Amino acid sequence: MNEQNRNRIIVDDMFLTVDAPTTAGSKMLEGYQSPIGATAIAKAQTAGYVLAMKTPVGEFGIDLLGETAVSGAWVRDGILKNATAEMLWWENDAKGAFCLDVNGYPRRAAAQSWLVCLKPTYGAISRQGIVSVAASGEAVDILAKTTEDCRALFDAVKEQNQTECTPITRVAILTSVDTDMNSEIKKKIDIAISHFEKSGIAATYIENGTFCAAGAAWNILLCAEFCKNTARYDGIRYGHRAENFSNLDELYTNSRTEGLGELVKAAILYGSETLSPKNYQRVYQKALRVRRVIANEFAKLFQNFDAVLLPTCSQMVYTEEQIKANKYLAFEENRYTAPATLAGLPAVVAGGVQLIGKADSEHALLDVVSILAGEDR
Repeated sequence: MNEQNRNRIIVDDMFLTVDAPTTAGSKMLEGYQSPIGATAIAKAQTAGYVLAMKTPVGEFGIDLLGETAVSGAWVRDGILKNATAEMLWWENDAKGAFCLDVNGYPRRAAAQSWLVCLKPTYGAISRQGIVSVAASGEAVDILAKTTEDCRALFDAVKEQNQTECTPITRVAILTSVDTDMNSEIKKKIDIAISHFEKSGIAATYIENGTFCAAGAAWNILLCAEFCKNTARYDGIRYGHRAENFSNLDELYTNSRTEGLGELVKAAILYGSETLSPKNYQRVYQKALRVRRVIANEFAKLFQNFDAVLLPTCSQMVYTEEQIKANKYLAFEENRYTAPATLAGLPAVVAGGVQLIGKADSEHALLDVVSILAGEDR
């Protein structure tokens, strides 16, 4: 096998490519061909990686694991699977995958598929050439089978030289946001703590209820930004165009009704309501204040700790029945992923749990989670 074949990568369908359509998992962009490609892909190719394939993604990447993709959900034995994570395992020579992290799906996919996921510091990997959803928090995540593959791909595409970060020796375990996790997730937290102790890393339980507000705040900001970003998909400038209409209003209405899925419509409507005159100060501006408070709380924690341990999700599998019963489950499960998203901090998932660190501490986080992934360094 030559070196090229050993450096294959996968990208989800939120990344623009000039030689393949980009749909963002939505009928609204079905068949869309971009004249430009994503910067992250270009930088990876310059470093010797080869784009192997694009994988389906949930509509605009805001769902749980990809179940709203226009191509349909990936389900096996009644269990919801993520397409990118599954293909990464099937492609034996694939070194990693790029996924757009808007609402936490890549981190959940990694936790439930025994993969490593790196969500970098905000801006560390260029988002140019992606289908933007919520620009103030979205990030290009890296999925890989090992921390070393993850590290190599990150180093190949990062925008700046990362500052040297002190080794992680003290970890805070937040107890305020883990009340709904099941016994299997609790066991993974316990296993992680045991690994830390054996490696000389001090783990301390911390109660901080402020972080419980992160999920609600991100839901507000995500939907508000998403509402603005999807306004362009009107059947005239961009996107699916309805065939049946009698006037301009019907063209807009029919095109968006046909082209957008139920969860996306709900998010747009909620975002529109959030930005309305009666709610702008009361809801939207309050969410921005919560973002600042969350960032400040992390800064306080990092005065005494090097990283924060959180669950990635409340359970290790999601069933098809659960998704049908609660189509908004992704907006509930993001209470675990929203803190790092809001604060723009790096997070690494391995061994089913999530470690959040200081800005630009990606390498230090990967060093620690290699222990959780069962790797010897």
